[in-house]
Amino acid sequence: MAAPLLLSDLYIYPVKSLGGIRLTEATVEPRGLRHDRRWLIVNARNQFMTQRQTAAMAHLKVAPAYNGFLLSHQQRPELLPLYVPFEATPEKTLFVTIWDDMVFAWRGKPECDTWLTEALGEECKLVYMSDMVRRDVEPEHNPEGQLVSFADGYPFLLIGQESLAELNTRLAEAVGMDRFRPNLVFSGGEAFAEDDWASFQVGDVSFRAVRACGRCVLTTIDQTTAKKNPGGEPLRTLATYRTEGSKVMFGQNVTSTGQGSVRVGDTLTVVSYKA
Repeated sequence: MAAPLLLSDLYIYPVKSLGGIRLTEATVEPRGLRHDRRWLIVNARNQFMTQRQTAAMAHLKVAPAYNGFLLSHQQRPELLPLYVPFEATPEKTLFVTIWDDMVFAWRGKPECDTWLTEALGEECKLVYMSDMVRRDVEPEHNPEGQLVSFADGYPFLLIGQESLAELNTRLAEAVGMDRFRPNLVFSGGEAFAEDDWASFQVGDVSFRAVRACGRCVLTTIDQTTAKKNPGGEPLRTLATYRTEGSKVMFGQNVTSTGQGSVRVGDTLTVVSYKA
């Protein structure tokens, strides 16, 4: 008898492209897990910043704190940890650009901008997405009119542990799940089983697996050293057997029409499969 599918890990990333927080329980909201990617770092031109262009962002770690989180620089202990609340206040606002979207954002505290500018060595600002902002999932894959935070394009990312384990059998040096920044990780089943799912439930909460996630150079950045793999791994190996068109696929972009809580250890039930 096959082992059941279980939710084995939960992650949120309060600031897009910075370190994540591992949870045992999370609340599912219209834009994703509560507090996931609601903060964003933008440059002097108010354009979004990620590790794709600024690999040093991997040095910035996030730790939970009361009603918020602490930012720290793992290579610069003289930069004292910075407290950031989970939610901002609408004291100052501006428009920011993320991919092809321009959205309204609230400014963080001035000390956040100062700390991040020092930490990253270039002028930057910390901004917050309020519930008043509407940023839609890709319209061609969004019949329900789902919203997304500052995540790249979808409110959730799902990856099976067996998928990562199978990839690591092909690599000279294994990589961790942090290279792929999932929200939902499950155990059980075969490698890449999630590719075939159309809809599933975690506990009592319903999800829809929309499409595979195209991966980028961020997966080649060691999240401890902030250095890119000189051989382009694991992206190079993934490209040999996970390429669709011009994209290298790993994990599933997911939406949800339900709300509620999900917990590590919840049963994952596949409801339907892709045609």
